Amino acid sequence: TKEALFTILQDLRPEDHFNIIGFSNRIKVWQQDRLVPVTPNNIRDAKKYIHNMSPTGGTNINGALQTGAKLLNDYIAQNDIDARSVSLIIFLTDGRPTVGETQSSKILSNTKDAIRDKFCLFTIGIGNDVDHKLLERMALENCGMTRHFQEDEDAASHLKGFYDEIGTPLLSDIRVDYPEDNVEQVTQNFFPNYFNGSEIIIAGKLINHTSDSLHVEVTASNSKKYILLKTDVAIDLPSRAWSYLTIKELLNSRLKSDDDRERDYLMEKAKSMALTYNFVTPFTVLKMREAGLHSEPPQEEYISPSTDGIGEKLQSLQGHKAPPGIRRQQDKQRIKISKTSADGDPHFVIDFPSSKFSVCFNIDGEPGDILRLVSDHKESGVTVNGQLIGAPAPPNGHKKHRTYFSTITILSNKPERSYLEITPKRIILDDGERLLLSCDRSAVVRSRSLEVSISANSNITVTIRDTISFVILIHHYKKPAPYQRNHLGFYISNSKGLSSDSHGLLGQFLNHEVKLLQESLNTSHQQVGQNQTEALKPNPTNTLKVKGRLVPVVWKQRRIYNGQQEVDCWFAKNNADKLIDGSYKDYLASHPFDTGTSFGTINSL
Repeated sequence: TKEALFTILQDLRPEDHFNIIGFSNRIKVWQQDRLVPVTPNNIRDAKKYIHNMSPTGGTNINGALQTGAKLLNDYIAQNDIDARSVSLIIFLTDGRPTVGETQSSKILSNTKDAIRDKFCLFTIGIGNDVDHKLLERMALENCGMTRHFQEDEDAASHLKGFYDEIGTPLLSDIRVDYPEDNVEQVTQNFFPNYFNGSEIIIAGKLINHTSDSLHVEVTASNSKKYILLKTDVAIDLPSRAWSYLTIKELLNSRLKSDDDRERDYLMEKAKSMALTYNFVTPFTVLKMREAGLHSEPPQEEYISPSTDGIGEKLQSLQGHKAPPGIRRQQDKQRIKISKTSADGDPHFVIDFPSSKFSVCFNIDGEPGDILRLVSDHKESGVTVNGQLIGAPAPPNGHKKHRTYFSTITILSNKPERSYLEITPKRIILDDGERLLLSCDRSAVVRSRSLEVSISANSNITVTIRDTISFVILIHHYKKPAPYQRNHLGFYISNSKGLSSDSHGLLGQFLNHEVKLLQESLNTSHQQVGQNQTEALKPNPTNTLKVKGRLVPVVWKQRRIYNGQQEVDCWFAKNNADKLIDGSYKDYLASHPFDTGTSFGTINSL
């Protein structure tokens, strides 16, 4: 869990403020009476504090929540806080209340009074010794969500995943309205917050069945602006979706109610709807016969950020026709395989089609190094950086350690600023509004100049302005050896939109050709024609001429694209000495979003 908290600290945004409260028999506040800004020093000190935290017995839930609420309320009162900013408490516990106030009803009342609808409370319970009902009611009554993890589960990854859902607030005060004479019995249509990774679903009954469209108005705000969206949508009749949401609201209302008569009424109403629409609830049972059962593959989703920057996540219900304009991916996309790539630990391959041969080299970097792969910031506005992660070398190997790409960052500033940060697990897309995508779900995201296509657990294709395409392979190991790490491979499939001045470890070769020379006994050099290249393959050594430089090379074969394609290539030793401009250290970026190298002006997007 501490590791997950460390990761969450790293994901805090520069404009955020935060604090940490530990609670057992006593309440311990990391920074007394204040929230601190996100700075490198504060993140470092917070990690030290979390590292030294240890349980001492007892669980003062009420005291911890009162302390946290007071911190937030005081900060809001004493500072000029934008009304559109979002404040929240993430409450994590593995026990029931045993210290201080222990009555659930009193804790709920105290929490409601302390928060006063000014911010949201998210609760997380770990293990079987928690009061699930208390945590769920605390979250429901304070515009939050709750999660429960078993002790034997990977709580760290679950906590990180939960934070990914709520860590980036996109909108607040979201209201969805329909014409009163067209709909009735609408489920919840006002939401305090919308987070990157969450979803909003509303259902209702149509009054006017003759109309083929429905007018919808959405009002909301974010940190920069107030938003009003109006549109007419084609009418689909998802009655099961409406009934599902209505049943869910009835059950939530029953959970929050303390009146026995009202609870019985809500239960009977939910039970009646569940039986009508065949839903399993805590009060209904589903009986099935094994004969005739079949399952359909889940439909993949299509995600499309609107032109106003609001990400809409739409997923059709199984068995219903998808609404117009929503495209389902039924087959894995066919990816054009490019030889020009950086993959493995890491192995670089450069394809020279007009010369009819390929060149390859290795970069033996250090863990944490960020390598500039493509640099065309001034012209096309595109930069690609890859960050290395370390692993032990295989037994009896000649290397001290291995390195792989753990993160690929793609930056573009034309026609507008945007970036992608890709890891084997998730993708962050920021084009003014931040969107989090999981690599284990197929999806397509389009904006005005960018398209991201995810083939679940396989690859990601990034297309910029239809003239630049990159393919990122996802390498996952089910049972990794000690020297293996989940990592990424980077392939250039379309470079038409990159300028002739492109640079980087791969980019500098995209618009240049190299010549192959056959070395004679007296060390003079004779240029070899293209039609003779095939005849040179058995010769184990040769020389390349690159921008006037002579580079000794040896013949090698490499497998790329998950071993599906074998490449014959001329290998340049010693970190591509003389093959690349300068040395590989000239291609080290200072941070993932650095857009300059020693070959040009250093900038940051």
